[in-house]
Amino acid sequence: MRDFLHIKTGRQTMTDSAAAIKTSNPQELQAFTPYQPAADEEYMSAGQIAHFRKILEDWRSELMAEVDRTVQNLQIENVNYSDPNDRASLETDMGLELRARDRERKLIRKINQTLARIDAGEYGYCEACGVEIGLRRLEARPTATLCIDCKTLEEKRERQMAQD
Repeated sequence: MRDFLHIKTGRQTMTDSAAAIKTSNPQELQAFTPYQPAADEEYMSAGQIAHFRKILEDWRSELMAEVDRTVQNLQIENVNYSDPNDRASLETDMGLELRARDRERKLIRKINQTLARIDAGEYGYCEACGVEIGLRRLEARPTATLCIDCKTLEEKRERQMAQD
């Protein structure tokens, strides 16, 4: 994670939220390698399940490490500046950091739900229609629960509801 310098005081502050957001993408994980199925390999074979479980667990570990760093930063940054600009800057930084962590907390919950779907033998199949979601879609979004067709329909319904 990159740290940025607080311009006025020249000291390090909380981590850059834009850099923190990049952990929302599983392909950004260090050890990510696309799965190459064998020609006769069955969908959601043991190898594929192990591949996706590793992606999800690594992703969750990375997010949990960010949570730990945030807690440490909040403890370190517990300073009361006399300059209103410094105080405002610190509060803005903390607000961005906490919003990023809140999104990541929700993502961790979704990852845990996805791991439970793997344990239940339901991973990789659309919750709405039951068809295969597809390896490439799952690699792009390992927590996906809908196939591309059902997700497209859901998004169209959401847009229609927003327009009404």
